[in-house]
Amino acid sequence: MPQIIDTHVHVWDLKKAGYPWLDNDTSILKQTWKIEQLEEERVAAGIDYGILVQASGNMEDTALMFETAQQASWIKGIVAWLPLMNPNAAMEILDIQLQKEPLFKGVRHQVHDEPDTKWLLQPAVIDSLAILEQNNIPFDVVAVVPEHIETALKVAEQLPDLKMVFDHLSQPPIKTKEQFGRWGELMKAAAQHKNFYAKISGLGTASGNWTEWSAGDVKPYIEFALEYFGAGRCFCGGDWPVSLLAGTYRKAWTIYGEVINSLLNQEESEQVFYHNAKQFYQL
Repeated sequence: MPQIIDTHVHVWDLKKAGYPWLDNDTSILKQTWKIEQLEEERVAAGIDYGILVQASGNMEDTALMFETAQQASWIKGIVAWLPLMNPNAAMEILDIQLQKEPLFKGVRHQVHDEPDTKWLLQPAVIDSLAILEQNNIPFDVVAVVPEHIETALKVAEQLPDLKMVFDHLSQPPIKTKEQFGRWGELMKAAAQHKNFYAKISGLGTASGNWTEWSAGDVKPYIEFALEYFGAGRCFCGGDWPVSLLAGTYRKAWTIYGEVINSLLNQEESEQVFYHNAKQFYQL
């Protein structure tokens, strides 16, 4: 088996940071989730390394991730939050704090929770993203509707050297089984930009069939991503603990492994499970 980097792990602590997106949640997610709760499943799933990804738009969440990484040696990177609406503050946090942290590897904002699908195109945000571009810091894009992908394409026009990855394959239409509609057109367009990458993650919850989703449900969308982005610009993430809504962590990784290994040769699989993530996040 190739070594595997899980590029999408979350932790949160309701006593240490605010998580507005959980305010009205009634699922298993509305509780504190600590990294040690994943350990048994991580080992069983054969995951070697992981990257923690921001779960809220505040510095307390970022602090929690760094604190967590001190306790879990398998965590090799952190995708943090920055106040992108305030380029000066973003620059200051980068200079004074984040750039001095060896584990700091990228930035994310929960754009899918913003009312405006064009949130990233505000001048102040573009200025902040330009700082990331200049410092070779990648950006995770959470696209859940086609308009989010359109927005990311416009960002790429303005900042062609900014490396971006589409978390959860930008919510492909697994639920409706559409192949591939507007999502497909926009993802094809994105794949033409060498600095756009695709993260194979979150597909169990995207399927809408939380109890019975299978390899057959997600294979067309993974195959699509591999065809257009190539084996050199795709990598994988478990999306724990959000993924637990659609079954165990091990189930998600078993399905991703089965599908990817059926579509690629061993060398290409190793790229997708390990080498691409290592290169993208500069681990």
